[in-house]
Amino acid sequence: MRAAVLAGPGEMRLKQVDRPEPGPGQVRVKLEGCGVCASNLTPWSGPEWMSFPGEPGGMGHEGWGTIDALGEGVTAMQLGDRVAALSYKSYADFDVAEADAVVKLPPALHGQPFPGEPLGCAFNIFRRSDIEAGQTVAIVGIGFLGAILTRLATDAGARVIAISRRPFSLDVARQFGAAEVIPMEDHGGIIERVKELTDGKFCERVIEAVGKQWPLDLAAELTAERGKLIVAGYHQDGPRQVNMWLWNWRGLDVINAHERDPARYIEGIREAVDAVASGRLDPSPLYTHRYPLERLGDALNDTRDRPDGFLKALVVP
Repeated sequence: MRAAVLAGPGEMRLKQVDRPEPGPGQVRVKLEGCGVCASNLTPWSGPEWMSFPGEPGGMGHEGWGTIDALGEGVTAMQLGDRVAALSYKSYADFDVAEADAVVKLPPALHGQPFPGEPLGCAFNIFRRSDIEAGQTVAIVGIGFLGAILTRLATDAGARVIAISRRPFSLDVARQFGAAEVIPMEDHGGIIERVKELTDGKFCERVIEAVGKQWPLDLAAELTAERGKLIVAGYHQDGPRQVNMWLWNWRGLDVINAHERDPARYIEGIREAVDAVASGRLDPSPLYTHRYPLERLGDALNDTRDRPDGFLKALVVP
Protein backbone atom coordinates (compact mmCIF):
# COMPACT_ATOMS: atom_id res chain seq x y z
CA MET A 1 0.00 0.00 0.00
CA ARG A 2 0.97 3.67 -0.17
CA ALA A 3 1.81 5.52 3.04
CA ALA A 4 3.09 9.01 3.73
CA VAL A 5 6.36 9.18 5.67
CA LEU A 6 7.64 12.30 7.43
CA ALA A 7 11.20 12.34 6.10
CA GLY A 8 12.41 15.56 7.73
CA PRO A 9 11.22 19.02 8.78
CA GLY A 10 8.62 20.06 6.22
CA GLU A 11 9.39 17.04 4.03
CA MET A 12 6.83 14.34 3.30
CA ARG A 13 7.44 11.33 1.04
CA LEU A 14 5.05 8.74 -0.31
CA LYS A 15 6.31 5.16 -0.03
CA GLN A 16 5.13 1.66 -0.87
CA VAL A 17 5.02 -0.44 2.32
CA ASP A 18 3.50 -3.74 3.39
CA ARG A 19 -0.19 -3.63 4.12
CA PRO A 20 -0.74 -4.00 7.91
CA GLU A 21 -2.42 -7.13 9.23
CA PRO A 22 -4.91 -6.90 12.11
CA GLY A 23 -3.98 -8.74 15.30
CA PRO A 24 -6.38 -10.25 17.83
CA GLY A 25 -9.16 -7.81 18.67
CA GLN A 26 -8.27 -5.51 15.76
CA VAL A 27 -9.72 -4.56 12.39
CA ARG A 28 -8.13 -3.25 9.23
CA VAL A 29 -9.73 -0.23 7.59
CA LYS A 30 -9.45 0.56 3.89
CA LEU A 31 -9.31 4.31 4.23
CA GLU A 32 -11.53 6.70 2.31
CA GLY A 33 -9.78 9.69 3.83
CA CYS A 34 -8.21 11.32 6.86
CA GLY A 35 -8.58 14.78 8.29
CA VAL A 36 -5.51 16.96 8.89
CA CYS A 37 -5.10 18.10 12.50
CA ALA A 38 -3.32 21.20 13.76
CA SER A 39 -1.51 18.93 16.22
CA ASN A 40 0.47 17.67 13.20
CA LEU A 41 2.12 21.06 12.77
CA THR A 42 4.61 20.67 15.62
CA PRO A 43 6.22 17.48 14.22
CA TRP A 44 5.89 18.92 10.70
CA SER A 45 8.10 21.84 11.78
CA GLY A 46 10.83 19.42 12.90
CA PRO A 47 11.48 20.21 16.57
CA GLU A 48 14.72 18.99 18.16
CA TRP A 49 13.03 16.06 19.88
CA MET A 50 11.76 14.59 16.59
CA SER A 51 13.57 11.69 14.93
CA PHE A 52 13.30 10.96 11.21
CA PRO A 53 11.99 9.20 9.24
CA GLY A 54 8.64 8.81 10.95
CA GLU A 55 6.42 5.75 10.84
CA PRO A 56 4.51 5.11 7.60
CA GLY A 57 1.13 6.80 7.85
CA GLY A 58 2.16 8.43 11.11
CA MET A 59 0.39 11.51 12.51
CA GLY A 60 -2.87 10.60 10.72
CA HIS A 61 -5.54 10.02 13.37
CA GLU A 62 -8.76 11.28 11.77
CA GLY A 63 -9.45 8.41 9.37
CA TRP A 64 -12.64 6.82 8.10
CA GLY A 65 -13.30 4.02 5.64
CA THR A 66 -14.46 0.42 5.27
CA ILE A 67 -13.42 -2.64 7.26
CA ASP A 68 -11.70 -5.10 4.94
CA ALA A 69 -10.09 -7.54 7.43
CA LEU A 70 -10.96 -8.81 10.90
CA GLY A 71 -8.54 -9.96 13.57
CA GLU A 72 -9.09 -13.01 15.73
CA GLY A 73 -12.00 -12.70 18.16
CA VAL A 74 -13.71 -9.73 16.51
CA THR A 75 -17.45 -10.33 16.37
CA ALA A 76 -19.06 -6.90 16.78
CA MET A 77 -17.91 -5.69 13.34
CA GLN A 78 -18.29 -7.21 9.89
CA LEU A 79 -16.38 -6.98 6.63
CA GLY A 80 -17.72 -4.06 4.64
CA ASP A 81 -18.84 -2.01 7.64
CA ARG A 82 -18.18 1.67 7.06
CA VAL A 83 -16.56 3.20 10.15
CA ALA A 84 -14.81 6.13 11.72
CA ALA A 85 -11.60 4.93 13.32
CA LEU A 86 -9.54 6.16 16.23
CA SER A 87 -6.18 4.99 14.91
CA TYR A 88 -2.83 6.64 14.43
CA LYS A 89 -1.28 5.83 11.04
CA SER A 90 -4.05 6.92 8.72
CA TYR A 91 -2.05 8.95 6.20
CA ALA A 92 -2.09 5.81 4.11
CA ASP A 93 -4.34 3.52 2.08
CA PHE A 94 -5.00 1.21 5.05
CA ASP A 95 -4.73 1.39 8.83
CA VAL A 96 -5.30 -0.97 11.75
CA ALA A 97 -7.43 -0.09 14.77
CA GLU A 98 -8.67 -1.80 17.90
CA ALA A 99 -12.17 -3.13 17.30
CA ASP A 100 -13.48 -1.09 20.24
CA ALA A 101 -11.91 2.06 18.75
CA VAL A 102 -14.09 2.18 15.62
CA VAL A 103 -17.63 3.49 15.33
CA LYS A 104 -19.97 2.20 12.64
CA LEU A 105 -21.36 4.84 10.28
CA PRO A 106 -25.06 4.44 9.44
CA PRO A 107 -26.49 4.47 5.89
CA ALA A 108 -27.57 8.11 6.37
CA LEU A 109 -23.86 9.05 6.18
CA HIS A 110 -23.18 7.10 2.99
CA GLY A 111 -20.67 8.93 0.82
CA GLN A 112 -20.03 11.65 3.39
CA PRO A 113 -16.55 12.25 4.81
CA PHE A 114 -16.42 11.61 8.54
CA PRO A 115 -13.19 12.51 10.40
CA GLY A 116 -14.43 11.06 13.66
CA GLU A 117 -11.71 12.16 16.07
CA PRO A 118 -12.14 15.96 15.71
CA LEU A 119 -15.94 15.67 15.58
CA GLY A 120 -15.90 13.57 18.74
CA CYS A 121 -13.46 16.02 20.31
CA ALA A 122 -15.96 18.86 19.76
CA PHE A 123 -18.74 16.92 21.47
CA ASN A 124 -16.48 16.05 24.41
CA ILE A 125 -15.45 19.69 24.82
CA PHE A 126 -19.09 20.74 24.70
CA ARG A 127 -19.95 18.22 27.42
CA ARG A 128 -17.09 19.42 29.62
CA SER A 129 -18.17 23.05 29.12
CA ASP A 130 -21.50 22.60 30.92
CA ILE A 131 -23.27 25.09 28.64
CA GLU A 132 -26.92 25.82 29.39
CA ALA A 133 -29.74 27.86 27.90
CA GLY A 134 -29.59 31.53 28.75
CA GLN A 135 -25.83 31.70 29.21
CA THR A 136 -23.53 33.95 27.21
CA VAL A 137 -20.66 31.94 25.73
CA ALA A 138 -17.59 33.47 24.11
CA ILE A 139 -15.66 31.25 21.70
CA VAL A 140 -12.16 32.53 20.98
CA GLY A 141 -10.96 31.10 17.66
CA ILE A 142 -13.33 29.97 14.93
CA GLY A 143 -11.80 27.14 12.99
CA PHE A 144 -13.33 23.70 12.51
CA LEU A 145 -13.64 23.12 16.25
CA GLY A 146 -14.85 26.61 17.12
CA ALA A 147 -17.52 26.53 14.41
CA ILE A 148 -18.96 23.23 15.63
CA LEU A 149 -18.94 24.46 19.23
CA THR A 150 -20.76 27.59 18.07
CA ARG A 151 -23.54 25.42 16.62
CA LEU A 152 -23.74 23.14 19.67
CA ALA A 153 -23.86 26.05 22.13
CA THR A 154 -26.44 27.91 20.06
CA ASP A 155 -28.63 24.82 19.80
CA ALA A 156 -28.41 24.48 23.59
CA GLY A 157 -29.97 27.95 23.93
CA ALA A 158 -26.83 29.92 24.72
CA ARG A 159 -25.95 33.27 23.21
CA VAL A 160 -22.61 32.91 21.42
CA ILE A 161 -20.08 35.68 20.92
CA ALA A 162 -17.56 34.48 18.32
CA ILE A 163 -14.09 36.04 18.25
CA SER A 164 -11.68 35.25 15.44
CA ARG A 165 -8.91 36.74 13.36
CA ARG A 166 -10.19 36.17 9.82
CA PRO A 167 -13.32 37.73 8.28
CA PHE A 168 -14.04 34.38 6.62
CA SER A 169 -14.12 32.66 10.01
CA LEU A 170 -16.49 35.26 11.41
CA ASP A 171 -18.83 34.67 8.44
CA VAL A 172 -18.76 30.95 9.23
CA ALA A 173 -19.54 31.71 12.89
CA ARG A 174 -22.63 33.66 11.81
CA GLN A 175 -23.73 30.76 9.61
CA PHE A 176 -23.33 28.38 12.56
CA GLY A 177 -25.47 30.53 14.85
CA ALA A 178 -23.27 33.14 16.55
CA ALA A 179 -25.33 36.05 17.87
CA GLU A 180 -22.35 38.42 17.82
CA VAL A 181 -18.98 38.37 16.08
CA ILE A 182 -15.87 40.38 16.98
CA PRO A 183 -12.65 40.62 14.95
CA MET A 184 -9.66 39.41 16.95
CA GLU A 185 -7.57 42.53 16.48
CA ASP A 186 -7.31 44.74 19.56
CA HIS A 187 -7.08 43.16 23.01
CA GLY A 188 -8.57 46.04 24.92
CA GLY A 189 -11.20 46.72 22.28
CA ILE A 190 -12.45 43.13 22.41
CA ILE A 191 -12.75 43.27 26.20
CA GLU A 192 -14.71 46.53 26.05
CA ARG A 193 -17.04 45.18 23.36
CA VAL A 194 -17.81 42.00 25.34
CA LYS A 195 -18.27 44.08 28.47
CA GLU A 196 -20.78 46.22 26.58
CA LEU A 197 -22.63 43.18 25.20
CA THR A 198 -22.94 41.61 28.66
CA ASP A 199 -23.78 44.73 30.73
CA GLY A 200 -20.39 44.50 32.39
CA LYS A 201 -20.81 40.92 33.59
CA PHE A 202 -18.75 39.16 30.91
CA CYS A 203 -19.43 35.52 29.91
CA GLU A 204 -20.49 32.55 32.01
CA ARG A 205 -18.52 30.27 29.69
CA VAL A 206 -15.50 31.05 27.53
CA ILE A 207 -13.91 28.47 25.23
CA GLU A 208 -10.34 29.15 24.06
CA ALA A 209 -9.86 27.24 20.79
CA VAL A 210 -6.65 28.68 19.34
CA GLY A 211 -3.75 27.27 21.34
CA LYS A 212 -1.65 30.44 21.67
CA GLN A 213 -0.72 32.67 24.60
CA TRP A 214 -2.66 35.79 23.62
CA PRO A 215 -6.01 34.02 23.03
CA LEU A 216 -5.58 32.27 26.39
CA ASP A 217 -4.96 35.61 28.12
CA LEU A 218 -7.93 37.15 26.35
CA ALA A 219 -10.24 34.26 27.18
CA ALA A 220 -9.55 34.61 30.89
CA GLU A 221 -10.39 38.31 30.82
CA LEU A 222 -13.72 37.59 29.12
CA THR A 223 -14.81 35.06 31.76
CA ALA A 224 -17.31 36.25 34.35
CA GLU A 225 -16.91 35.86 38.11
CA ARG A 226 -17.47 32.20 39.01
CA GLY A 227 -17.55 31.43 35.30
CA LYS A 228 -15.81 28.58 33.51
CA LEU A 229 -12.79 29.00 31.25
CA ILE A 230 -12.49 25.99 28.96
CA VAL A 231 -9.09 25.39 27.37
CA ALA A 232 -9.70 23.59 24.07
CA GLY A 233 -6.73 25.00 22.14
CA TYR A 234 -3.74 22.74 21.48
CA HIS A 235 -0.96 24.22 23.62
CA GLN A 236 2.01 22.02 22.72
CA ASP A 237 4.53 24.46 21.29
CA GLY A 238 5.99 25.61 24.60
CA PRO A 239 5.08 26.66 28.16
CA ARG A 240 2.36 29.18 28.96
CA GLN A 241 1.97 31.85 31.61
CA VAL A 242 -1.39 32.57 33.22
CA ASN A 243 -2.74 35.56 35.13
CA MET A 244 -3.30 33.75 38.40
CA TRP A 245 -4.27 37.01 40.07
CA LEU A 246 -7.24 37.32 37.70
CA TRP A 247 -8.15 33.64 37.84
CA ASN A 248 -8.09 33.73 41.63
CA TRP A 249 -9.89 37.05 42.05
CA ARG A 250 -12.77 36.05 39.79
CA GLY A 251 -12.98 32.53 41.22
CA LEU A 252 -12.78 30.90 37.81
CA ASP A 253 -13.18 27.21 37.16
CA VAL A 254 -10.54 26.33 34.55
CA ILE A 255 -11.15 23.17 32.55
CA ASN A 256 -8.58 21.42 30.38
CA ALA A 257 -10.98 19.87 27.88
CA HIS A 258 -8.48 17.49 26.25
CA GLU A 259 -9.53 13.88 26.76
CA ARG A 260 -6.98 11.10 27.08
CA ASP A 261 -9.29 8.14 27.75
CA PRO A 262 -9.88 6.29 24.43
CA ALA A 263 -13.32 5.18 25.63
CA ARG A 264 -14.30 8.82 26.15
CA TYR A 265 -13.05 9.67 22.67
CA ILE A 266 -15.22 6.91 21.21
CA GLU A 267 -18.27 8.09 23.14
CA GLY A 268 -17.79 11.56 21.68
CA ILE A 269 -17.53 10.10 18.16
CA ARG A 270 -20.78 8.17 18.72
CA GLU A 271 -22.51 11.39 19.77
CA ALA A 272 -21.19 13.09 16.64
CA VAL A 273 -22.39 10.24 14.41
CA ASP A 274 -25.89 10.51 15.89
CA ALA A 275 -25.97 14.30 15.48
CA VAL A 276 -24.79 14.32 11.86
CA ALA A 277 -26.90 11.33 10.80
CA SER A 278 -30.03 12.90 12.31
CA GLY A 279 -29.40 16.24 10.60
CA ARG A 280 -28.89 18.16 13.85
CA LEU A 281 -25.36 19.05 12.76
CA ASP A 282 -24.04 19.55 9.22
CA PRO A 283 -20.24 19.85 9.23
CA SER A 284 -19.93 19.61 5.43
CA PRO A 285 -19.40 23.38 4.87
CA LEU A 286 -16.35 23.17 7.13
CA TYR A 287 -14.48 20.67 4.91
CA THR A 288 -13.11 23.42 2.74
CA HIS A 289 -10.03 21.79 1.15
CA ARG A 290 -9.30 18.31 -0.20
CA TYR A 291 -5.91 16.92 -1.23
CA PRO A 292 -4.68 13.60 -2.61
CA LEU A 293 -2.34 11.67 -0.36
CA GLU A 294 0.70 12.69 -2.40
CA ARG A 295 -0.06 16.34 -1.54
CA LEU A 296 -0.17 15.84 2.22
CA GLY A 297 2.68 18.34 2.57
CA ASP A 298 0.55 21.01 0.88
CA ALA A 299 -2.34 20.15 3.19
CA LEU A 300 -0.10 20.61 6.24
CA ASN A 301 1.26 23.91 4.94
CA ASP A 302 -2.24 25.23 4.34
CA THR A 303 -3.33 24.06 7.79
CA ARG A 304 -0.44 26.14 9.17
CA ASP A 305 -0.82 29.20 6.92
CA ARG A 306 -4.63 29.36 6.75
CA PRO A 307 -5.19 30.81 3.27
CA ASP A 308 -8.43 32.71 2.78
CA GLY A 309 -11.41 30.38 2.83
CA PHE A 310 -9.56 27.59 4.63
CA LEU A 311 -11.01 25.78 7.65
CA LYS A 312 -10.38 22.03 7.43
CA ALA A 313 -8.25 19.89 5.13
CA LEU A 314 -9.13 16.32 4.19
CA VAL A 315 -6.61 13.95 2.60
CA VAL A 316 -8.32 11.46 0.31
CA PRO A 317 -6.18 8.49 -0.81
